Amino acid sequence: MKTYCIGLSVTYHDSALAIVDAAGDVLFAEATERFLQNKRALNAEPDQLFRISELLETYCPDPGEITIASNWRRQRPLYESIMSRLGLLSAPGLLKDGIKRLRSPLGNYQLHHMMACQHNSIRSAGLNLVRILRERYPHCRIRFADYDHHLTHAAAACYGSPFEESACAVIDSFGEHGAMAFYRYRNGRLEPLYEARGAGTASLGLYYMKITELCGFDWLKGEEWKVMGLAPYGRLNEELYALLQSTITLDGFEARHQGKEIFDRIDRLDAFKHKRPAPIELAADLAYTGQFFFTETVNRLLIHLQHITQSDNLALAGGCALNSSNNGRITQETPFSQVYVPSAPADDGCALGAAWLAHHDAHPAPRFPRAIQTPYTGSEIAEEAIDRLLRFNRSLTIEHLPESICEATAQQLAEGKLVGWLQGRAEFGPRALGNRSILADPRFAATQDLINEKIKFRETFRPFAPSILHEFGTDYFEHYQESPYMDKTLKIRETMRGRIAAVCHVDGTGRLQTVKQEWNPRFYRLIDCFRQLTGIPVLLNTSFNVMGKPLAHSLEDAIALFLTTGLDILVVNDYLIGKPRDA
Repeated sequence: MKTYCIGLSVTYHDSALAIVDAAGDVLFAEATERFLQNKRALNAEPDQLFRISELLETYCPDPGEITIASNWRRQRPLYESIMSRLGLLSAPGLLKDGIKRLRSPLGNYQLHHMMACQHNSIRSAGLNLVRILRERYPHCRIRFADYDHHLTHAAAACYGSPFEESACAVIDSFGEHGAMAFYRYRNGRLEPLYEARGAGTASLGLYYMKITELCGFDWLKGEEWKVMGLAPYGRLNEELYALLQSTITLDGFEARHQGKEIFDRIDRLDAFKHKRPAPIELAADLAYTGQFFFTETVNRLLIHLQHITQSDNLALAGGCALNSSNNGRITQETPFSQVYVPSAPADDGCALGAAWLAHHDAHPAPRFPRAIQTPYTGSEIAEEAIDRLLRFNRSLTIEHLPESICEATAQQLAEGKLVGWLQGRAEFGPRALGNRSILADPRFAATQDLINEKIKFRETFRPFAPSILHEFGTDYFEHYQESPYMDKTLKIRETMRGRIAAVCHVDGTGRLQTVKQEWNPRFYRLIDCFRQLTGIPVLLNTSFNVMGKPLAHSLEDAIALFLTTGLDILVVNDYLIGKPRDA
């Protein structure tokens, strides 16, 4: 009989499930959106009733005890409890203003909607999982644990990092009491240093959501990415920057709203809103200024954190840790010399953080030495699906190349083909890291427009990522640092920008993925084969999806995308698949 910890991220957005064994090793971790093929899986349970049986059979054989751990405290904050009792966290309640106006760049109805969805998600945490466990494993002992939200973020970052000691910053939209928390990590333990509390606490996550909204994008869909992509096209708007600065006062770790005039200042932000149907490029100064303000504020907080901890290492988590544009600047603009961001720094990663916290409660001794946590912990392409394709296919060309799939694919890439690349287990987190990727030759700037037009169907200002062999990182990037999960944006050396024009953004940067042989042998081999053909140790890498959809989950998802976009080749494990020859 075996013991397992199952972590659930029950935030109303980006829900996820993670399974950890008795040794603390990650058996499975994946966001719910993949299985549902529903971007962000808003208000969806992580333990989907019609999937949990399969996951238990695959990853939890012979369970004797299972701890179900969630990423929010079931005891809710006072304000939320009061709003719930007054009926304001309901559909009719959203029509009311509430007790008072909240000190936030977002409206009360938006915040109350988030609270209501969150409230319902926490109350239903684990219901499906317990039902299936009772049916399938009636003798399995079930325990429950719930953790502070920011602590689960911190655990996901620190326990998955290569650090024996570090500082840890969690910066997001909201937690139980505020939007930020800071920790010291050493000897396998997380020591709280500060957690934001109080009605006057400012949230950098909410501010970035507001900037996203002002630019004309939808933060509920997670379109903060678009602000980062658009920002390099703009310049600083001094009036907006001064207004943003005036709404937040920083003192050490504290970011607060001050003064009675704060509501007027927040309201004045709406004057800068991008007016549709004007071209989105006109919002570039707004995006640049919002990103500039965010970067400056975050890095001031990090400088203070390093002063308090005196650590050279930083583990960074929370939704704001997805801001790769700033992540790449931290070692240049703060005293930290190493920065680790987990593959899933947002709320999906909290499932793994909760599972690890439950494991550490039972096994508090730290495990050293450690390597970084692999992101390849999701689902695999089902073998029976491949067998069905081989049996019933009547139009696609299919070659089985178990000994030469990387060489054959590299040749196709070097000839300018656009390739869908599905291998092994899916990545945990929002970014394709060489197992659920669309790949292309990075040498020609026109390739970027080609992919946007034929495959991604998205805005032209959004860049694509360079996946680079680690050995060549310093040759291509200034201030090179490892970026295993595509988590940092760095400057491409001027002498190299023309060589990899398709992955060079307008400001000369690239959000890179470091590729090492020990992390992903097959993807490393593919890039190296391409290097031998072209002299370029880089591939253009973007996620295997179209805009508005999550990464492809099943073979059926992949085939549908292959046949309804301009992809030329699909590679699934050892199979190279082409379209009908007369297509």
